[in-house]
Amino acid sequence: MTDYGHDLQFGTFHTPINQQPQQAVTLAQLSEAVGLDLVTFQDHPYQPGFLDTWTLLSYVAARTERVHLAPNVANLPLRQPAVLARSAASLDLLSNGRFELGLGTGAFWDAMVAMGAERLSPGESVRALEEAIAIIRGIWAVEDGSVLRVDGQFHRAVGAKRGPAPAHDVGIWLGAYKPRMLRVTGRLADGWLPSEGYLQSDDDLRVGNEIIDEAADGAGREPRDIRRLLNITPPRGGTDAWVDRLTELALDYGVDTFILAADDPDGIQVFGQEVAPAVRELVATARQYADTRVSSTGTPGAAPESDAGGPILTTAAPAGPGPAGPVQAGETQYDRLGVQPTPDDGTRLGASMPWDESTRPRRPESGPDVTYTPRQAQMGKHLIDVHDMLRSELTQVRSIIEQVKNATMDVGSARSALNDMTMKQNNWTLGAYCSRYCATVTQHHSLEDASVFPHLRTAERSLAPVLDRLEEEHVVIHDVIEQVDRALVEFVSDPDDFTRLDEAVDALSDTLLSHLSYEEDQLVEPLARLGYYPGQA
Repeated sequence: MTDYGHDLQFGTFHTPINQQPQQAVTLAQLSEAVGLDLVTFQDHPYQPGFLDTWTLLSYVAARTERVHLAPNVANLPLRQPAVLARSAASLDLLSNGRFELGLGTGAFWDAMVAMGAERLSPGESVRALEEAIAIIRGIWAVEDGSVLRVDGQFHRAVGAKRGPAPAHDVGIWLGAYKPRMLRVTGRLADGWLPSEGYLQSDDDLRVGNEIIDEAADGAGREPRDIRRLLNITPPRGGTDAWVDRLTELALDYGVDTFILAADDPDGIQVFGQEVAPAVRELVATARQYADTRVSSTGTPGAAPESDAGGPILTTAAPAGPGPAGPVQAGETQYDRLGVQPTPDDGTRLGASMPWDESTRPRRPESGPDVTYTPRQAQMGKHLIDVHDMLRSELTQVRSIIEQVKNATMDVGSARSALNDMTMKQNNWTLGAYCSRYCATVTQHHSLEDASVFPHLRTAERSLAPVLDRLEEEHVVIHDVIEQVDRALVEFVSDPDDFTRLDEAVDALSDTLLSHLSYEEDQLVEPLARLGYYPGQA
């Protein structure tokens, strides 16, 4: 068993096709929205059918907020190391520390030579990579104070000024397969990033880990400090088989970061919302069990024995929400789910509401016989998480308006910022959820077939009145957002009168916060039981 104990991370690996330039951007936004940690792109600068990966990474960094980004992997023969180092540091600074650097020695040499690269042998390519890493780290090491000098055979720096330093310690991950590259990974890199399709068997992972660990030890490094990443493709057999496979790779082969090679929104959806939470749960449980055995016996891997001589399984319960014993008197459905919708505190900034809240229909609550799994709790909580993003955007709207009032932002920039926001773009089809599900899935399916409301209507007919009301409120809220935009336009002609603008923003706050709380109260529990689309529950 080889488990280096890293927190698990999950990401995606996309094809930067230029015939549909926004597709890669949309897939990256979807990856972030479904809770994934990392988005990566192929880097083949000689491929005329692809967008330039570095330009794409920069654009996606500006269109996302949380997810980390990386080339998978950067083509070193066509990217000069010192310039690459400054580009990486700049993007890390601009993205608030969200960039990582995957590096490779390059492939398809005829195409690279045609683009101006010098053809190298495999051994020369490895040496060039070592020199490049020295230059990249040297450029980032601004605390050194001196100019950078690396007198390499293939890459040189002869008095280059250092800087800028990245916003965080950018990881250098190497796409490595052969022993020499694996030893370079152990000596110099922060992560190993192979692709599953280029491995002959899982034994290649075991052997690779051994070579990396031995090289790290020889260089005075801690092998556990080197992350083990893997580009993967979905296995056959459905979600359960996928979860079992990744759990095995984590616990038995040390993989801590799984990067799904996929341009399919459905697959990304399942990976982020079903596979990743389940794998995290199973790995956490296994680690808790291993820790229990260590604390009980003092020996890793040895279970304490009962009086009868057999092992005592003292596995701790999985962390996170889920069923917790017998139902207690007075428990609500959300107590049993372990997830609480955000309550409406009743605060209203405007004089009136565009709807009568007392007429909102309510669905029947689930009884005490209904219990929930941790995975179901995560599905329920996901709606709250996305709503929290919209609440954050509301705060941003109010900040933008204050900047307009204080003359620190012009109206044109304010309108552009509003148009970029999720709650402006999604047209409120299933409110927040479709900001990252419906909008992407409809590239391949019609909205009627792919959206979540039709699924809920079919799965539980008693939800129909609630869904009707939510759809009506979506339309109202979208109109209120348009009123904010119109108020900004009017503000140009009378910049001393904030009345209309204040009223519009207050109306947005009142309607949005009221609606989100109502939607959570009515849909978090059904979504936990029924899922967001057929077959997910």
